[in-house]
Amino acid sequence: MADTSTQSIQVHAPVDRVAAVICDFPRYPEWVDALKQIDVLEEYEDGYAARVHWVIDAGVMADEYTLEYAYADDLTRVEWQLVEPSKTQKTQDGSYDLTDNGDGTTTVTYTLEVELSIGMLGMFRRKAEKMIMDTALKQLKRRVESLPAS
Repeated sequence: MADTSTQSIQVHAPVDRVAAVICDFPRYPEWVDALKQIDVLEEYEDGYAARVHWVIDAGVMADEYTLEYAYADDLTRVEWQLVEPSKTQKTQDGSYDLTDNGDGTTTVTYTLEVELSIGMLGMFRRKAEKMIMDTALKQLKRRVESLPAS
């Protein structure tokens, strides 16, 4: 059974800068620690990635999988789903929702639903999910805030 987790973080940048970082998959290896390789396999006519192949190694967990992406017209929502089961995941559905706070900051809400192929006690799974989401949001925040304002 899949579990859903949600966390948010405030980023000191406007929505368009946050969305630009989220959508720039080829540059993820520059700021995502566990990412070993990323390949954009297909793009939509507008140039946004449709399918992306990920190779990750987070120490205790290594996996490779392909995600299919969809985008809101204003890029305030980026969502994805696992194309086919991987070594460790049966399903993965996720999203980033971006909210303009009206003061030059953006609240990023990360939602992730994963069903694992491997057995894991609930308490350990929740701790792992929290760590993955905390790390992802903090790395995104650090990346966006380190880039020069355009």
